[in-house]
Amino acid sequence: MPQFEPANFLPQMVWLVVAFAILYFVIVQTTLPRLGRTIDARENKVMGDLDSAQRAKADADSMQAEYEAGVASAQERARARLAEARQAAAKTIEAELARSNAVLNEKMEAAEASLDEARNRAVGEIEAVAADAAASIVEKLTGTRPAEAEAHSAARAALA
Repeated sequence: MPQFEPANFLPQMVWLVVAFAILYFVIVQTTLPRLGRTIDARENKVMGDLDSAQRAKADADSMQAEYEAGVASAQERARARLAEARQAAAKTIEAELARSNAVLNEKMEAAEASLDEARNRAVGEIEAVAADAAASIVEKLTGTRPAEAEAHSAARAALA
């Protein structure tokens, strides 16, 4: 084999080094810059994506904080409205209760007046019946009927 002959070894080695150097510099000069640009572009894209992700996270965090603040504010307003509604309902109930109490008091006073009137009428009728009965008894016992005024005063005294 000619490549293993010692006389051809040195020139083959030189040509191998020259071919390797040419191949190496062609690859280094053409492929490596493109590869470096691609790696740099990817690195820039990844860094840009990370930066935009961090900005998006910061925006999302601020939006969440605003949302939570809005929810807390809405809850506080709802609590205030609920307290106002409770107070208004309590005032309305108190007013209605006072009105109902006034109506009931009026009805109770009217009923008491009616009851007093009925009681007075009943007492008057009982007094009249008692006076008549007393007059009849006195008439049967004595034979003479007492005067109406005397019978009424005697019945009134007995009933009191």
